[in-house]
Amino acid sequence: MNVDDFAPRISYFFNSHLDFFEEIAKFRAARRIFAKRMKEKYGAKNPRSMWLRFHTQTAGCTLTAQQPENNIMRTAFQAMAAVLGGTQSLHTNSMDETLALPSEKAVKIALRTQQLLAYETGIINTVDPLGGSYYVESLTTKMEEGANKIFDEIDSLGGVIPAIDAGYFQKEIADAAYRYQLELEKKEKFMVGVNEFVEEKEIVEIPILQISPDVEKKQRKRLAELKQSRNQLAVNECLSEIEIAATDGKNLMPVFVKASDNYVTLGEMVGTLKKHFGIYEESVVF
Repeated sequence: MNVDDFAPRISYFFNSHLDFFEEIAKFRAARRIFAKRMKEKYGAKNPRSMWLRFHTQTAGCTLTAQQPENNIMRTAFQAMAAVLGGTQSLHTNSMDETLALPSEKAVKIALRTQQLLAYETGIINTVDPLGGSYYVESLTTKMEEGANKIFDEIDSLGGVIPAIDAGYFQKEIADAAYRYQLELEKKEKFMVGVNEFVEEKEIVEIPILQISPDVEKKQRKRLAELKQSRNQLAVNECLSEIEIAATDGKNLMPVFVKASDNYVTLGEMVGTLKKHFGIYEESVVF
């Protein structure tokens, strides 16, 4: 396929964390890398093929159960970094997500955070408002160089799949998590309400969403009724087609679509795939 036939439709999903300028530089570096590789490596001619489209979600792992109202500000800063970095769409996490599924009030505050950025701050009025800043430009270049070194390491292992088999990604993630935890414990990195500005007798007063056990009962009942009313012969045929496609290495998507149209459940599809592919277990290398 010609790269220009599909590249304009590619989109990515990124997280936005709390090191404000580093996050902006990360998004800007990603846009640079994508544009250069599309043009220089894959020979794209259409300018739209070189435009990186991406969605951003604020980082749930940075939210804290302690002083959960602080998560409103964390989310706002992360969302602003994403917008300044050039995101096309955005999800803002709710302040109570470390405690339960978000309450309606918490979800509305998260939505209003986006609307405040979009309608009141003016930061959306220009494409790259920090372009030309010495600090941001140098940080973007540093981020780009660091990312390319990682890509080179992956290539040296034979690509993504061999790197997964070698435990490369798992080790990098584990090492990063360990370094982060050490930084918190040594107070080389601060988290308000967790390792600094701690309230010893904190009382969390925000409303917590409670899910009724009746929800599960109703869903189980609906599933049982569905299985009784659907065409079981069609279901069996679809599951057989999934197994054949998986065994022969064929495109599974058309058979998934047909199975969904015949009310084959996700659990039944996955169960059929397990017969052929088994269950993936990470290769952990330390």
